Amino acid sequence: MTARPLRIGNASGFYGDRFDAMREMLTDGPLDVLTGDYLAELTLLILGRDRLKDPSRGYAKTFLRQLEECLGLARERGVRIVANAGGLNPAGLAAAVRELADRLGLGGLRIAHVEGDDLGDRFPAALTANAYLGGAGIAACLDAGADIVVTGRVTDAALVTGPAAAHFGWAPDAYDELAGAVVAGHVLECGSQATGGNYAFFAEHGRGPDALRHPGYPLAEIHADGSSVITKHDGTGGFVDVGTVTAQLLYETQGARYAGPDVTARLDTAVLTQEGPDRVRIAGVRGEAPPPTLKVGLNRLGGFRNEVVFVLTGLDIEAKAALARAQIEDALDRAKSRPAEVRWELARTDRADAPTEESASALLRLVVRDTDADTVGRTLSGAAIELALASYPGFHVTAPPGKGSPYGVFEAAYVERETVPHIAVLPNGERTPVPGETPLTRTRTLEPPAPPPLPAPLPPGPTRRAPLGLVAGARSGDKGGDANVGVWVRSDDAWRWLAHELTVERLRELLPEAADLRVSRHDLPNLRALNFVVEGLLGEGVAAQARFDPQAKGVGEWLRARHLDIPEVLL
Repeated sequence: MTARPLRIGNASGFYGDRFDAMREMLTDGPLDVLTGDYLAELTLLILGRDRLKDPSRGYAKTFLRQLEECLGLARERGVRIVANAGGLNPAGLAAAVRELADRLGLGGLRIAHVEGDDLGDRFPAALTANAYLGGAGIAACLDAGADIVVTGRVTDAALVTGPAAAHFGWAPDAYDELAGAVVAGHVLECGSQATGGNYAFFAEHGRGPDALRHPGYPLAEIHADGSSVITKHDGTGGFVDVGTVTAQLLYETQGARYAGPDVTARLDTAVLTQEGPDRVRIAGVRGEAPPPTLKVGLNRLGGFRNEVVFVLTGLDIEAKAALARAQIEDALDRAKSRPAEVRWELARTDRADAPTEESASALLRLVVRDTDADTVGRTLSGAAIELALASYPGFHVTAPPGKGSPYGVFEAAYVERETVPHIAVLPNGERTPVPGETPLTRTRTLEPPAPPPLPAPLPPGPTRRAPLGLVAGARSGDKGGDANVGVWVRSDDAWRWLAHELTVERLRELLPEAADLRVSRHDLPNLRALNFVVEGLLGEGVAAQARFDPQAKGVGEWLRARHLDIPEVLL
């Protein structure tokens, strides 16, 4: 008999997401499993600094506070909870959850955890070094009867592949089924981004602005063949349609092959269908063998940074900026030690004949970095403060410069998967190694995703100079120091135009910051989408805060705001 579909919800897309989401997901409708994604590259750096102060920490404290009001609810409703909130200390979090359960009179709850991802001993120069594990350890814990499973660094999608594999009994080489679960997990992992949050076309959605005041969180009904339906609890805010799911599928991905420790999912095979209100079916996903290596995320302290933002009001903005810059540069040159990196950016936020002082002002931003805290602290603050009465007219800053703050650097390394211990620590305390894949289960590779033929272009016709966003949606994000920008359209005619118009060269023209960087384009015709990877746009990663938008969250919206010649038939 075919197992019934598995109903998996998500209650967290990052450490700091909506606190009440766990309770809402447990009370607003039925679930089998509730997941929570608390980890990101930046989060592990934060947890690493926590662990430096107290070796017993290193996990997401918010998760415990959420469980305090939700453990009883989960038990009452028979919902299992799987979360990567263990961060750098999953064993410590599992122990804390047991203590909490005992204090709440829920001592019968079975708590398990997954470990083995911490590779700090192999990378002693890093603050944190964690391999991205798959879902097999989670599946082993659930098979042993666990009610709560906490993990360290697993892939975001592993929070779904693990429960699905346990529920359906999938073997490690059930590649198509696992790939379908990976795609569903990728849609769920960022919470309300799948239910209308951060959605390019939010302003034109037929339900009006109230739909997004308090969006619900997504869930997936996963079937035995790996297909799924993305939906949300009835009566909750937000909306789920092909567009919201497409946007999330493109988020922080790269090529057509989405490689992970469980399987390599072929994104170019996914087919999305609007099955009904707030219901989108994902089918057709094919899978290949996972790569023989595991990605390892490395965080190290890169040094110290400081910044000051000068406010330039009214006339002569360029001249005022030049004077401030020259004065600060002279002061830094005279200092005992000049910062190793000095970056200036003038944002022309001012308007002519402005009705308010704020709208009459531009912002001149200075960021400095160095390995020495005093060089970016006292050196900069002294130079800026001394200009208070001796610079451009109207001199002031948004905030006085203070001490330098530490920043991190993210890097990725790769290790052979057989060398990484993947351990499921079962509710009874038994430590069970999760077997790695044998060479025989790594043999399946589909035909390579050769560049699909471009659709026939639209016939020539009149065009109008207009923003790209009138016809195309976008979503962008970070992958270490790289940025991805996914762009999609909603009609076949728009796809015929976009596929020919938005080349790598045109993207570089529209986004001049990418002009000298390596850019690759990946076509996903099933989604009417293009995915661009801009290498090096984010420097050394989000923690280094190398640019105004360090996670590239707004790059897609910047692209949508750029003007180009669009066929009038599409407008």
